Amino acid sequence: MASILTHAFAAVAVTKTLSAEKRDWRFWTLIAGSAVLPDADVIGFYFGINYGDLLGHRGLSHSLLFAASWSLLVVLWEFRTASRGSKQWWALVGLFFLATASHGVLDALTNGGLGVAFFSPFDTTRYFFPWQPINVSPISIGRFFSGRGASVLVSEMIYVWLPLAVVWICSRFLRANVPNKSRSG
Repeated sequence: MASILTHAFAAVAVTKTLSAEKRDWRFWTLIAGSAVLPDADVIGFYFGINYGDLLGHRGLSHSLLFAASWSLLVVLWEFRTASRGSKQWWALVGLFFLATASHGVLDALTNGGLGVAFFSPFDTTRYFFPWQPINVSPISIGRFFSGRGASVLVSEMIYVWLPLAVVWICSRFLRANVPNKSRSG
């Protein structure tokens, strides 16, 4: 898996790239939390759930169905003022879906583990992308704060943080320098 720091950063960077709307701390906590949430499946190890099982690590909680279900639940529960089915409502669902689904995408770019069950529960095949530049993060917190954890953070900075930061900065620049038709017309 990628580290929780990188999952949270990716969700914030993607959201900031796609939306210029001002948001409160609650929104940003939910976006970052949604991106980290799929790794809650590691609790299953303590209950005897095997890594490769449906509910195992990188299984159902890393699927696109989970991302869609979670995004709908969050928006229905936390954003009740947004009219269901409105453009604002669907925009929120889309942002939370992307934040949650980004978790599996990043994990499929790592060089370890069993892959990601994107289509679970319908297809439990685990997938990696052909290019896997990110060093897999240790699941143990103790092992994360070691030389191995440092190499993970370096690979994440090169292959996730830096590219997303460039895209985010470019989107801000474009928004600031491209005339808004609704303001100029």
